[in-house]
Amino acid sequence: MADPATYRPRTGEIPTEPGVYRFRDEAGRVIYVGKAKSLRQRLTSYFADLAGLHQRTRQMVTTAASVEWTVVSTEVEALQLEYTWIKEFDPRFNVKYRDDKSYPWLAITVGDEFPRVQVMRGSQRKGVRYFGPYSHAWAIRDTVDTLLRVFPMRSCSNGVFRRAQQIGRPCLLGDIGKCVAPCVGRVSPEEHRGVVDDFMRFMSGQTAGFTRELKQKMLEASENTEFELAAKYRDDIGALEKVLEKQTVVLSDGTDADVLGFEVDPLEVAVQIFSVRGGRIRGQRGWVADRADDAGLPELVQRAVMTLYEDTAASGIPREVLVPVAPSDEAVVTELLAEHRGGPVQFRVPQRGDKRRLLETVEQNAKQAMARHKLKRSGDLTSRSLALEELQAALGLPVAPLRIECFDVSNLQGTEIVASMVVFEDGLPRKSEYRRFVVRHEGQSDVAAMHEVISRRFARHLKEQAAEAAEAEHVATTGERRRFAYAPSLVVVDGGPPQVAAAHAAMTQLGVTDVALCGLAKRLEEVWLPGEEHPVILPRTSESLYLLQRVRDEAHRFAIAHHRQRRSSSMVTSVLDDVPGLGPSRRAALMKRFGSLKKLRAATVEEIAEVSGIGPATAQSIAAAVAASPASPAVNTATGEVLEDS
Repeated sequence: MADPATYRPRTGEIPTEPGVYRFRDEAGRVIYVGKAKSLRQRLTSYFADLAGLHQRTRQMVTTAASVEWTVVSTEVEALQLEYTWIKEFDPRFNVKYRDDKSYPWLAITVGDEFPRVQVMRGSQRKGVRYFGPYSHAWAIRDTVDTLLRVFPMRSCSNGVFRRAQQIGRPCLLGDIGKCVAPCVGRVSPEEHRGVVDDFMRFMSGQTAGFTRELKQKMLEASENTEFELAAKYRDDIGALEKVLEKQTVVLSDGTDADVLGFEVDPLEVAVQIFSVRGGRIRGQRGWVADRADDAGLPELVQRAVMTLYEDTAASGIPREVLVPVAPSDEAVVTELLAEHRGGPVQFRVPQRGDKRRLLETVEQNAKQAMARHKLKRSGDLTSRSLALEELQAALGLPVAPLRIECFDVSNLQGTEIVASMVVFEDGLPRKSEYRRFVVRHEGQSDVAAMHEVISRRFARHLKEQAAEAAEAEHVATTGERRRFAYAPSLVVVDGGPPQVAAAHAAMTQLGVTDVALCGLAKRLEEVWLPGEEHPVILPRTSESLYLLQRVRDEAHRFAIAHHRQRRSSSMVTSVLDDVPGLGPSRRAALMKRFGSLKKLRAATVEEIAEVSGIGPATAQSIAAAVAASPASPAVNTATGEVLEDS
């Protein structure tokens, strides 16, 4: 690990102008690129006391061996140069958004004499008008095949086009009316360009005029007894409506916008983008990237926007971009995009209405993309094996931890203390062996509660170990072992040194010395071992840290679910204690019917009276009692998370 003082430049040597800087490692590789309004102010912040730096920043400056910078004239130039260098050098400590695939676009080669409609992938080129991106190429081909009935423009390859010119006979599409056959001179270049322009206007969202015009032509043909022509117009209208049905209207004002949704966890960030043109969703794309630095959501939004539009033609940049928070350098990014687009660009953070609901939908898609990504990653046998091997090496274990148990504590301001134990075997959750604990002594701190839970778990384990004969008989008769008889290879507690010390003390008091123990602190994802002054720092992108994080998050989820269940049950019971004529059986019936205080409070008197054994007068008393009860939230003291009524 390098000492940043060995390569720290003198403060007076660093210019105060805006610019871009690069950190390099000992081999000369660029490991981080950043920009600054004032290079001196930004760079000196990296050489402060290491203890005060964020863990990821500390890892970067101790990996680097030198730093260099380039002065530019404006912040816009700094932003452009930063993303040019990130793309060129691929630095390991920058968040790099990468598509997991090349998205297909509907492309029209407007720069050609006879423009062609086709599917295109990869970087966007000059002289081509793009629509999309689409999730699947077949969706583009299906759309184009339908629209060629109404807008019969060229869709053939250059080879087919030249061959038709040479032999003087059009291809099949020209014969069936899905191409106006400019290859054989049936229309002039100007007439074909008119068809192309109509196609692009329709794809841009100007759809109402075409439908009205076709309906008028159909009526005129019908009045003139030209029924075959009227039937053609009818079929054309049906084709347009078929395409429009597939493109959901999400904004009634016909807005052109891109909507970006994010799902962020300490290790990764998922991004989803919906392209809305003319109020309709025209395309969708997204990616999942590693978080290699400590950038917050505004910075992540800015990097996603720059990645999205860095290779996009001016026509592909909309006037409006909807985001959950404004980019960190909103004015600079807005100026840069407006210059590229040749017109104004506005970032908006919608608070209500259709746009807010659309943003929530995109954010939900980002959450699902993150969940699918994690599921795919956890289902990879190679990744799981690598994670276990990395844990074995990092924690100094004699064997890979094939069985991991993780514990988490949740409480409501010192009351209703509960804990969870989740089990992962071979890197996968074993939900049948999850356990819930109700801490017996109210008012305990999380540390004391952790001590009690670990003591109870291993006291049970030792008790079952002592009954080996009974266990052998049980296995012989049933074919299965008692679950707590299995000793874990590794115990993980949700927390830092205090929680680890409490768990270690409990295990030591019981004489359990053959089970490894560690804690995972949520803020910086540090791994703490018993008695160690400094944490173990696992690489941010390592499979081992990903596995520990997943185990910890599952324990947290399971603890909160238990807490909500108990809280709802106990609060309903306590609120209804003083209602006259309401005994245990009727309270149980209420719980079975409504399940929680929140749902009971929202119920009407008539709905309460529908419960067996409860009449109108008693229902009125119940409604009054729950309406007068306070709705205080439960709080997980370890994380500060508010636990709403379920």
